[in-house]
Amino acid sequence: MTNFLIWSILSEVSWVAIDRRQLILEAATKSFSLFGYKATTMDQVSKLANVGKGTIYTFFKNKEELFDEIISSLIKDMKAVAEQEIKHDSTTDENVNRVLFKLLEFRKSHQLTIKLFQEEREIGTQAVVDVVQRVEQAIINYMKGIIQEAIDRGEIQPCNPEITAFVMLKMYVSLIFDWEQQHTPLDKEEISKLFRLYFFDGLSNKPLHP
Repeated sequence: MTNFLIWSILSEVSWVAIDRRQLILEAATKSFSLFGYKATTMDQVSKLANVGKGTIYTFFKNKEELFDEIISSLIKDMKAVAEQEIKHDSTTDENVNRVLFKLLEFRKSHQLTIKLFQEEREIGTQAVVDVVQRVEQAIINYMKGIIQEAIDRGEIQPCNPEITAFVMLKMYVSLIFDWEQQHTPLDKEEISKLFRLYFFDGLSNKPLHP
């Protein structure tokens, strides 16, 4: 009975710790989303989480470590979103289109990424610049795997998969974000057709004309 009570108490303490840690992460995400990285302070996170600042430091050494964990979680969420778009009965260009469109749609609608890209563009906070590069590299690495598999299957011509993924991402960003600043936004089908024309018609191992 004594051992059971000890186990119960330790379990309860553990759950309280997990709950507080999660509360802190949620509060920090909210603060970064509202105020950006540079303007977020541990005092703000403490108030939003309704815990003492000392409690935050029992889980995270500083704001940088807290930010790093939130970004790691964000990248995992993005990977999960991407994996849902992969259809094994679809062609590579269809999968690439779906993945890139969904990931950039995620970036465009997710409050944290909106704020971070805004801060990178307007203030250039180094920690945020590094995170934006980290997020983009995560997308490139995921795309690189899809492209390498297509090369291995003989669907597309041999090419540097990382460079190809990089150029694909940059073109997609330009078509979705940059184009609409001074033009009528392109719809998903228009972007898909342009993407196929500029990339996969050229990369295809099948002759374009009989």
